[in-house]
Amino acid sequence: MKKALFLTSLLALSALSQPVLAEDLKIGLATAQTGGLAPYDAPVIEGVNIAVDEINAAGGIDGKYKIDLIDKDVRSDAAQTSIATQELVDQQVSVLVLPCDADPALAAISIVAAAEIPAISTCASSPTLPLVGGDYMFANFPGDNVQATVSAEWAWGEGYKSAYIIYSPDAQYTTLPLYFKEVFGKLGGDILGEDTYSIGQQDFSAIATRIAALDPQPDVIMTAAFEPDFPSLLKALRAAGVKSQMIGSDGIDSPTTFSLGDVVEGTVFTTAGFATEGSPMEAFNKKYKEVTGKETQTVFNAVGYDLIKVIEAAVKEAGSTDPKALRDAIANLENVQGATSLITYKGTNGMPVRQVSLVRVTGGDRELIGQPSPTADLVPAPRMQ
Repeated sequence: MKKALFLTSLLALSALSQPVLAEDLKIGLATAQTGGLAPYDAPVIEGVNIAVDEINAAGGIDGKYKIDLIDKDVRSDAAQTSIATQELVDQQVSVLVLPCDADPALAAISIVAAAEIPAISTCASSPTLPLVGGDYMFANFPGDNVQATVSAEWAWGEGYKSAYIIYSPDAQYTTLPLYFKEVFGKLGGDILGEDTYSIGQQDFSAIATRIAALDPQPDVIMTAAFEPDFPSLLKALRAAGVKSQMIGSDGIDSPTTFSLGDVVEGTVFTTAGFATEGSPMEAFNKKYKEVTGKETQTVFNAVGYDLIKVIEAAVKEAGSTDPKALRDAIANLENVQGATSLITYKGTNGMPVRQVSLVRVTGGDRELIGQPSPTADLVPAPRMQ
């Protein structure tokens, strides 16, 4: 009996002397791996996996917390996003990752709020997302109002005096040109007209004909259309003889755009990053090639890497995987080094402060125009659709 008690005591002492292993950090991914948003979410998740593998290979966050990803494809559907989010909550994740668009992400509002689990959209850029989504909803991309200010100031600085905007009321993101209109007007620009379209619209000839009939034609045309709408719109405009400077947004930062040939030459757009020499993004692109064996074709790979670096920084700050603690930590992060830029949430409403890159399509490749900071007083307030 004494021998048994002695052995029990030794085992207890041995257990106390062993390092206590923290629980894994469970991240729930409710993202669009198929459907219309897949060209954006799929590369984001590639970047997420690169960051997670890197962190786990080093022993986890702070050497304590291994990351466990639980992945669900929401098929670019709002209802499926809501279902998948609830399933991930039931699996007791500490952080939720939602699709690359405000509209499906907002479908999960009530679930996120009730569960009190921080949720970050992969690359939704509507500044209304955290306003409507509440304290637990965050974005991971430069806001539409910030991007529009950068492009409007560039256009005005280039001497362009008139503009025409083309937007869709079908989604928060595709109303971005309304921010451009507001800023360009404040600068003294003349808005010659505007048109709307439906997402998935196949024929843009009527819009192209109206703009071609203007005399003079607008100096610039601004749209937030993305594929497959942007290529169709652009081809219709050029076929109708419209020669205006085209300005787009991050949704056209994809291989499709750069494969369009002469028709897209000279198009300017805003995006989340550019691999300048010696930059963290250049280093990430090299890492991406080492891991995948291929060149990265889009900024969204790096954006996914950034998302995990934000979560890693929050866990370090909180010293915990508790969802409420992580929410508070994310809201107070400053100057987190991502692949694309430094990222700050402190003092914001859930939209990160991060660099915007202005890029021109040149010879089927990206040419950096600049990475300007927008004039703060010109940035419009979030527009509720």
